[in-house]
Amino acid sequence: MTVYLVGAGPGDPGLLTVRGAEVLGRADVVLYDRLSIGSLLDLAPPQAERISVGKTPRGPSTPQEEINRLLVERGQAGLEVVRLKGGDPFVFARGGEEAAALAAAGVPYEVVPGITSAIAAPAYAGIPVTHRGLSTSFTVVTGHEDPWASVDTDWEAVARVGGTIVVLMGVATRDAIATRLIAGGLAPDTPAAAITWGTRPEQRTVRTTLGALGRAEVGQPAVIVIGAVAGLEVAWFETRPLFGTRIQVLGTGGTARRVALPLRAAGAEVADTPAIEIAGGDVDAVRAAADAVGAYDWVLFTSANAVDRFVPHLRDARAFGAARVAAIGPATADALAAWHVAADLVAPEAVAESLLDALPAGPHRALLPRAAMARDVLPDGLRARGWVVDVVPVYRTVPLSPPAVEGADALAFLSASAVDAYVDANGTSRVPPVVASIGPATSAAARARGLTVTVEADPHTAAGLVDRLVAHLTS
Repeated sequence: MTVYLVGAGPGDPGLLTVRGAEVLGRADVVLYDRLSIGSLLDLAPPQAERISVGKTPRGPSTPQEEINRLLVERGQAGLEVVRLKGGDPFVFARGGEEAAALAAAGVPYEVVPGITSAIAAPAYAGIPVTHRGLSTSFTVVTGHEDPWASVDTDWEAVARVGGTIVVLMGVATRDAIATRLIAGGLAPDTPAAAITWGTRPEQRTVRTTLGALGRAEVGQPAVIVIGAVAGLEVAWFETRPLFGTRIQVLGTGGTARRVALPLRAAGAEVADTPAIEIAGGDVDAVRAAADAVGAYDWVLFTSANAVDRFVPHLRDARAFGAARVAAIGPATADALAAWHVAADLVAPEAVAESLLDALPAGPHRALLPRAAMARDVLPDGLRARGWVVDVVPVYRTVPLSPPAVEGADALAFLSASAVDAYVDANGTSRVPPVVASIGPATSAAARARGLTVTVEADPHTAAGLVDRLVAHLTS
């Protein structure tokens, strides 16, 4: 049993350390605070207990004593506990108090440092905290009166130190801080910047001067930078093409991740919302088909899900024998390659019609592992040519009830099932201005439900969808 005090970083989930991700991946319990970005919780096992212990300025908060009690209680129960804290656990995060409580109770613990917002937020705003010729040092100070009230910050002395001043938790007291720094010798026109929700898609940077800092509109939580470097602007994060755009991706599994990751890299805030759940098919039928796969002329895969639900039942790739393998498109071919199976034929477009056109004339015998409910364009078309086609349902889709994301600028549908799940849950009135589809079948499903498709992927892949969506939203 161990309690891990893990620094979650300032917000961008990509800034979590490798060690932090490792211990999250095996946690029994996760206690997380307000600043921990939600997607990091997905790294914990599905069965892990998740406990919110956030603190809200002048709002509902979990007392520190209660947090300490929970850590000790869960630790003494022999569980792997992760205390996920924004930034670094030992930089104005009361991690020292939690460590002391664990030590006093004899509970083993480990500190996993995180990237502090004192450095990361300015970096994401294009402000280096040190810069040759401008600043050779930086001072990190809390502007919060409580729980640090017993320590009186000598702001006048901070002003005399020189260099860059980084203030955490100082939004409410910024006017008083500015007044004392000016009293300590800093000029009222000293550059200042406030970065709200630094490193996250909703990041906003307000640039002002020390004298005007108290009147500037600054949201919480924010990192305030004071000094000559705050006048620099080597922006990169807020200039990304989709910065400030909110996109809801509706799908499941690897395809959703292949869409969400590049959209986030382009600056969008992405809600990767499961719309369907993949459940197993007829296991006995799948195993029987896998045992007989080498007797077919062709094995046809029409989705990556079909690949992942069928191939594991094979002894190994040699089980295909003389049978040739066809994939409906590049993404399905990539899924086969992950199992060390090279597709003999890849349809140029990820639609059944394209695969039907690409296959040779019959007669041939084919095995078609696919979803329990799917269009019959492919098997019917092949049978009309004289083929014998055995359809094996290797998985089925279970619709979920995906919520609509408030303020979304675009919806990206990755399957016809995702369209039906979303409309069934939300109707057609809560649809943003842009509706994107991964291919013709999905577009047809959207139109059948009364939606107007703005963007369709070309090619019909995750990468094709991202390219078209980025081009449309930045045009």
